[in-house]
Amino acid sequence: MGRGPRDYASFKTATVVPRLPKTRSGKILRGTMRAIADGQPYRMPATIDDPAVLEEIREALSGR
Repeated sequence: MGRGPRDYASFKTATVVPRLPKTRSGKILRGTMRAIADGQPYRMPATIDDPAVLEEIREALSGR
């Protein structure tokens, strides 16, 4: 049977974190979270509201 869209877009794992990293203007830093989840290097965005949130996410993902 062929591969359909569900095979590529299926949900694998969810990790709940207390806060999301946001810029000072309120935008969520999705690319930075994606890099952390994939174990890729990332740089601290200059516009981040609270840098401690990134460490909280990294710690939450290390326990999965």
